[in-house]
Amino acid sequence: MFKELWKAHFALFMVNALYGASHVIAKGVMPAYLSPNVFILLRVTGATLLFWLLLFGKKNLRIDKKDVPLFALCGLFGVAINQLFFFHGLNLSSSINSGIIMTVNPILVVILSYFILKEKITVRKSVGIVLGATGAVLLTLAGGTGKGDSLLGDFFLFINAASYAIYLVIAKPLMQRYSPLKVITWVFTFGLLYVLLFPPTLTDLGSVDFAAIPQDIWIKIAYVIVGVTFLTYLLTMYGLKYLTPSVSSAYIYLQPVLVILFAVLFSSMGIAEDYTDTITFEKVAYMLLIFVGVYLTGSSSFLKRMKRTK
Repeated sequence: MFKELWKAHFALFMVNALYGASHVIAKGVMPAYLSPNVFILLRVTGATLLFWLLLFGKKNLRIDKKDVPLFALCGLFGVAINQLFFFHGLNLSSSINSGIIMTVNPILVVILSYFILKEKITVRKSVGIVLGATGAVLLTLAGGTGKGDSLLGDFFLFINAASYAIYLVIAKPLMQRYSPLKVITWVFTFGLLYVLLFPPTLTDLGSVDFAAIPQDIWIKIAYVIVGVTFLTYLLTMYGLKYLTPSVSSAYIYLQPVLVILFAVLFSSMGIAEDYTDTITFEKVAYMLLIFVGVYLTGSSSFLKRMKRTK
């Protein structure tokens, strides 16, 4: 169990490393080549096919009828709403802002876990929630002050973080009854249905000139489909099998740092636009406030879990 626990932690670190790079890479695809709606359609369709290819190798593909509503909710919050608001937010705002705003996710997970999973909120967690929420609100209000900043875009990114927090919490019970692969395959299947039912999706798809998309952009699209969708959701489900939603979401605090590192690295390599000038002392201060809040919110659960495995 101790070995599996460390594997789960490493899986969650890799999830956020892959996400950190995607905040910068995906920004180069939209809106010049793909609209957010088409990008999401390609991402969800490609990942769903990959998940089903893996699942077909298993004997039992079915899920219980009583769990269908919960799977449908996970598809709504974990795929459709989550990705629609993320890509539309990223299209309007900067990659730096997207990484920072995601750090509010662990705080939202703790609050939701209290109401849904009945996880206790200690004084330490309460202080963390207040600090983190304050930093997130101030950071969002600071939008529109630099290149690529957008108050509306930052608001969309916050909805994305909230939607993903709901998904992490409500998916936990399914992990007790099914394998991670089965859970994520059915979640994406429902998510794909929602994306297809979103009216602008097919309209935008008809206006895309796929023949005009260069090879380097296709590579970025493939990275988002395989690396940032297929692998990250599998790794997240693996992590949830051994860790609580609060601990799992706490790893998101790494994303702002990773996004900044990838932004500097990729811009120096000439494969992504330079958005590092959106980093200001004011935003760094708000980011540190969020970090402190996230640490206080998630560290107690992490330490307790580690002690139980020793």
